[in-house]
Amino acid sequence: MTNQGVAPQAFVLAAACLILLALPFVTTYNDLLTALAMQAGVAGPMQSIAPAEARMVVGLLQLLGIHAAAAGSQIIVWGPSGPANLFISWNCIGWQSLVLLAVSLTVGLRGESSRESSLQVIVVGLAGTVLVNLLRVAAVCLVAAAAGRDAAVFFHDYAGTLITIAWLFAFWAAAQRWLLSETVG
Repeated sequence: MTNQGVAPQAFVLAAACLILLALPFVTTYNDLLTALAMQAGVAGPMQSIAPAEARMVVGLLQLLGIHAAAAGSQIIVWGPSGPANLFISWNCIGWQSLVLLAVSLTVGLRGESSRESSLQVIVVGLAGTVLVNLLRVAAVCLVAAAAGRDAAVFFHDYAGTLITIAWLFAFWAAAQRWLLSETVG
């Protein structure tokens, strides 16, 4: 494996370590920071994405046969215990995973890959990351419906990060195997 092949995984591993070390701090202050950012108006443009994401998540849940509905940034999902109401804030839409993807693309696409291969990696990375974010939010909804709000919050705060990290490792393994195997000669 070339240095280019190791670089994205090394970056994702380093980022994963930092994220996991900071996770208790991040989750403790996340709600406060989210509320402050929303009051300051910083979150407005990103919050405008949440209603579309909510509708897409409801579509995924309905494909799975789960009774769910969206109203703006709210998702209601019905489970054995009754309805669970969830709010998608700007901080839950997955922008952090897109930033991590962008940085890993910067690291992973250094080298001798063709423009076509690099473009394919970028498109697959973006599409996959968006899909993983939708699946992550849908999983939070399923946990809320099955086990309640507290379990869903715990899943969101901890498993959501691990899902993103697992996705990036799988993405780079696949990208290196099938998209970046050819180099410009």
